[in-house]
Amino acid sequence: MADADPASLHQFPFAVTDPERIPSKRYYDEDFYKLENEKLWPHVWQMAARLEQLENVGDWVEYSNLGKSVIVVRAKDGIKAYHNACRHRGVPIAAPGGAGNCKSAGFICPFHGWRWNLEGENTFVYGKHFFSEEQLEQGDLALRACRVETAIGCAFINFDDDAPSLRDSIGPMLEKLEMRGMDKQRAEWWYATKLPANWKTAMEAFMEGYHVMRTHPQLQRMLPQLYNTLYGMDTGGIGLPINPSLSVRENVHAQFEHMKLLNEGMAGMLHQKEVDIAEQLLEVDLPEDPAVAIPMWYGIVQHQVVEQLRARGEDIPDLNAVAQSHPVQAVEFIFPHYFVLPTMSSASAYRIRPLGPEECLFELWSLTNFAESDNHQTVSEPTILPYDSPEFPTIPKQDYSNIPIQQQGLHAEGFDFMRLGKGIEGMISNYNRIIDGHLRGADPDKLAEATQTLAHNFDGKIMEYDL
Repeated sequence: MADADPASLHQFPFAVTDPERIPSKRYYDEDFYKLENEKLWPHVWQMAARLEQLENVGDWVEYSNLGKSVIVVRAKDGIKAYHNACRHRGVPIAAPGGAGNCKSAGFICPFHGWRWNLEGENTFVYGKHFFSEEQLEQGDLALRACRVETAIGCAFINFDDDAPSLRDSIGPMLEKLEMRGMDKQRAEWWYATKLPANWKTAMEAFMEGYHVMRTHPQLQRMLPQLYNTLYGMDTGGIGLPINPSLSVRENVHAQFEHMKLLNEGMAGMLHQKEVDIAEQLLEVDLPEDPAVAIPMWYGIVQHQVVEQLRARGEDIPDLNAVAQSHPVQAVEFIFPHYFVLPTMSSASAYRIRPLGPEECLFELWSLTNFAESDNHQTVSEPTILPYDSPEFPTIPKQDYSNIPIQQQGLHAEGFDFMRLGKGIEGMISNYNRIIDGHLRGADPDKLAEATQTLAHNFDGKIMEYDL
């Protein structure tokens, strides 16, 4: 695709012309939403399924977004994806959100019973003699393939055959997450909810930690010096990541209590088994200088997490080693709609899909490793809850209290744009401008190059792009 004409850079409404100001109508305008559906979503890699849902030959999952539906299946030679439409009269072969195993029966159209095998080949036409020979040519009857690639324990699909590969689009971040063992993690639970908010409103809540002080006050109160170091002195702390006014032991206990809050808040962000191991190490011998002692304590904790979890049969990497060789942020974003929050041996994950200009489907997973002796049962479908359900863990529950009311506020009279902190909310600007690149038809290779900068940009700065 040729580079866009500079004269056409702002040929659609509500484009970002000032990187520090994001037009509010991008989050509810019907025409802008339709433009995203046409120019963005059909050309990007979407997280379609977790691979533990596709463990056995014949396992399949239906994934849909904005009226496009695919079946993702484990065939004999790996993961495949097919457009979800019978080649006879277009009836979806798989129901929305469906899953199952078709190793024996294949895929069967519920309308007239036509069938296909795992390789997408037609195997049965009911009343074959009614059809002319040219209508039943085998190559033409085959299910239409959709691009699919696997990484970090997930299957990703793309409707654009000409788009750069998944790894070219996302970049080294995928390798970093795999080095941390994400391709081996499995879901211990999976929740879903409908939020009355634009999909980007929901996404942006997780592109900065600047909101912790007010939205997650329990974290701020437990380690004020840490959050003040990150986000400013005006919350009343002393401005150092480690409190020199406390003893080493007091600092260790404060760090441990913060770990407990992260676990209570979102499980995979810091798993209970990791908290239990950390509790064993509260009295370990450490240097007297807290600034030296606390990083050392974390190193000891991570070492013991590795040793103890491996001893019980979990396949996890050397966490201290990969922290040095393949460092990651507390939140990593995989454009356009998937977040991973890796901490130690476990992680949380979020996926957001648009349902309308002001509604989205928000899914979250708690991911961890299991030993064979755990006899863990695959979580095959989400538990669906209202967004204000008290059953959600604390941290997403607190986030969900803000996202819908922000969506309402975007409609306020005279509120024409969001104003961003260029040194802390840059990721919001960056991904919105990459969206604009898709909308104006920018060069796919330049889009991929820009998209890679979103990795490791949590709490990051505004980037310069040539899109």
